Amino acid sequence: MDSAPQPIQAQPQPQPQPDFVQMNNLASQNVGAKVLFATDDWFAAAENLLKKSDPEFKPGLFTEFGKWMDGWETRRKRIPGHDWCIIELGVAGVIHGLDVDTCFFTGNYAPRISVQAACLKPENITLGPRLDKTGTAASDAELKAAEKLHSEKWDYLLKMVELKPGYQESSHSYFHVTSRERWTHIRLNIYPDGGIARFKVYGIGQREWSSCGPNDLKDLLSMVNGGVCLGFSDAHYGHPRNLIGLGRAEDMGDGWETARRLDRPPILKADSKGILQVPGNEWAIFRLGHPGLITHIEIDTNHFKGNAPNSCKIDACILFPKEEEDCIRKKWGVKQGHNWKPLLPVTKIHPHKRHFFEGTYLALQEGISHVKITMTPDGGVSRVRLWGFPRTFDM
Repeated sequence: MDSAPQPIQAQPQPQPQPDFVQMNNLASQNVGAKVLFATDDWFAAAENLLKKSDPEFKPGLFTEFGKWMDGWETRRKRIPGHDWCIIELGVAGVIHGLDVDTCFFTGNYAPRISVQAACLKPENITLGPRLDKTGTAASDAELKAAEKLHSEKWDYLLKMVELKPGYQESSHSYFHVTSRERWTHIRLNIYPDGGIARFKVYGIGQREWSSCGPNDLKDLLSMVNGGVCLGFSDAHYGHPRNLIGLGRAEDMGDGWETARRLDRPPILKADSKGILQVPGNEWAIFRLGHPGLITHIEIDTNHFKGNAPNSCKIDACILFPKEEEDCIRKKWGVKQGHNWKPLLPVTKIHPHKRHFFEGTYLALQEGISHVKITMTPDGGVSRVRLWGFPRTFDM
């Protein structure tokens, strides 16, 4: 007799991304984050945790210490204890969530982790610079220097939890953080040993605004000053949070780039100013790090040579926290548009160029808290800077 048919087992699905992944990664090398200490870096150094690029796997590639891996991997522990490292955030701020990625670490991943945090002053950090640590463990002197920070007593953002192996459907583990304190340093504990490919700390930068005077000109949109992306229409090639990153973009991948819109007319037409007459556009919405009066704007299309937008505009408004929550919940629907006022009118944009606007070119001379950046019809922009004076409103 034929055996009974076996039920088809559903393939495990990747964990859905939580909303906090739209925020800024405060622990990226691109924003200045760095590893200050690690107990062990035998197979692969802890600095790999902070890379912006996705993890790679190179079959058959070995170093003198073992299999080459794109992450942090410690040796199999044969002494008491567990491994841990200390990370200095590139931007101090409020942490909303964590992404722990074990990609390609399948039989050698760290089975458990916990995460602690502290807010430290620079003068309290006595750890020296780390050179190439692959194939080494922390020296007695490095351990003693790390012990002075008493990191084992730092506040827990995440108590001990289990991770999953680094297969495609299970490599990402997301964890919400409820604390709303400002943090500067992270202690990542792995129990007892193993590997993690990437470690991302999503949140919002927070600076000490009390030291900033009302006439101090600041980039109020910068992630360093607390700017954050709250919504967007498309991020096919690059996320709009890149617009508020540090410095100029390294390449096109370090900017906001959308897919080509499918509602583009077969034959494009432009008005007398060179503005394309097309039905669609792409947009991204940000909350400023501090409400203020904008006096200077920069739009940079660095590296976008064949795919810059034809035009851009910026609208602005004041949104109170409950209004913002409502807009986010409704995905910034079209009925939410009544609050927006023009800040930068529709303006022709050129490829691979920094554009500066100030004074009478700006259409709004009042305080704002949020901006909507619109590009037509699609394409890529690398950075947007909104320079202005901080102002306090009854929010």
